[in-house]
Amino acid sequence: QVQLQESGGGMAQAGTTLKLSCAASGVSFRQYAAAWFRQRPGKEREFVAASSGAGFLTEYAASVRDRFTIFKDNAKMTLHLSLNMLKPEDTAVYYCAADPSYGKSAEAYHYWGQGTQVAVSS
Repeated sequence: QVQLQESGGGMAQAGTTLKLSCAASGVSFRQYAAAWFRQRPGKEREFVAASSGAGFLTEYAASVRDRFTIFKDNAKMTLHLSLNMLKPEDTAVYYCAADPSYGKSAEAYHYWGQGTQVAVSS
């Protein structure tokens, strides 16, 4: 069993940067693909970014491409997300997820963290 714990959420001004982390435990993290999802107020959970097990493959949603950066640190068993050039629309609860198989849909992931709140003001 794998456990995931997000941290780093909070308040931020538009145009600034916020960094999130997700600590994994219980398994060899390199064996799992990992991803970030978010849920904006009143909306369904949506894909943000994903990384393959070794970290060589990364992918982003169009809404965050060129602004956010995902990094999978297998040595420290931690998944990172740098949220650059923040916009008010980025306000959401951010979740990290992991699964033996790579994917971009929430249904593809079996292990989830509890989420961390990000609030962007303008």
